[in-house]
Amino acid sequence: MSSHTQPATAFRQAAADGYSLGGFCWRHAQPDPLRPLVIINAATSVRCRYYSRFADYLFAQGFDVLTYDYRGIGESRPASLRGFQASWSDWGRLDFEAMLAHAATHYPGQPVDVVGHSFGGCAVGLAASAGRVRRVVMVGAQFAYWRDYAADQRWRLFGKWHVVMPLLTRTFGYFPGKRLGWMEDTPAGVVHDWTTRTPRYEQRPSGRALARLPFSQVKAATLAISLTDDPFGTVAATERLLGYLPPAQRRHLRIAPVDISVEEIGHFAFFHDRFRESLWPIALQWLQQGQLLAGGPGQVVG
Repeated sequence: MSSHTQPATAFRQAAADGYSLGGFCWRHAQPDPLRPLVIINAATSVRCRYYSRFADYLFAQGFDVLTYDYRGIGESRPASLRGFQASWSDWGRLDFEAMLAHAATHYPGQPVDVVGHSFGGCAVGLAASAGRVRRVVMVGAQFAYWRDYAADQRWRLFGKWHVVMPLLTRTFGYFPGKRLGWMEDTPAGVVHDWTTRTPRYEQRPSGRALARLPFSQVKAATLAISLTDDPFGTVAATERLLGYLPPAQRRHLRIAPVDISVEEIGHFAFFHDRFRESLWPIALQWLQQGQLLAGGPGQVVG
C-alpha cells in the first residue's frame, strides 16, 4: 500500500447474506460529520489495491476513503473459485450495498460519495440504498455490451471476452484470468453476466418495471468520464448507462489523450499516479463541489 499520507487500515464487512468482504480504509483521526466518505468501486476483477494511490490522494484532500474487493476477488476471495457463486448483480446488490451499510454504521451522518471504475459505475445503481449517495464519479463505466465496443476493436474484443473467456470458464469452473495476465481470476457467474448479450438489468425496461430497479433510487450528481482511446467506454456505452439517470443530474465528460499531452490513457490508466496533476483534479472538483473543473481537459457530451 502507498504510504505518503498514512497507512491504510484493513477492515472486513459482512454482506446481507453473511459473506465476509475485505477492504481498506483511510480515515482521519478526528471524526467530522461534515467530512465526505468516498467509496471506490473497482472494475471487474481488478483488486482494490490498484486504487491505493488514488485513495491516498483523496485522503490528503480531506476525504475519508474506503476501497474493497467484491466477493471472489482479492481480499474477498474464497479458498477455491471452482463452483463459487457470484454475479455482477451480487457485486452491486450485496457487496456495494454492504459498503453503504458499513458507512452508515462506522461513518454516521457523513456524506457518501462514490468513484466507480468500469463495472463499479454500474454497481452504484444495483444497490437498494443507492439513494444515500451524494455524488458519483464514473470512469469508463459501462455494461460491457459487445455492440458498444469501439468499432475498430469490436471483433477482437468479442473473441477475447465473449468466446475465449467463457470457454475457459467452462473448463476450469471459473475464469483463470491471472495466469493469462488478463485480470484477476473471476467467478463463473460474473463471466456469464459479462458474456450474456443483455444482462438482466440491461434490458432497459420502461415504466413501472424501470421504476422497480435500484437505478431509480440514484439521486446523486453524477459525472461520467470517458476516454477516447478506451475501447469499452465509448460514447454509446457510456450513454447507455447514463440513460438510467435523469438528465438533470448527469454530465458526460469525454477526454482525449491529446487533451493532456499524452499518447494514451485507455480503460485503466486514469488511476495511475502519473495523472495526479492532470486527471485526478477533475474527479476531485466534482466530489468537492459537484462541478466540472474550470478550464479542465475534455469536452462535455450531450
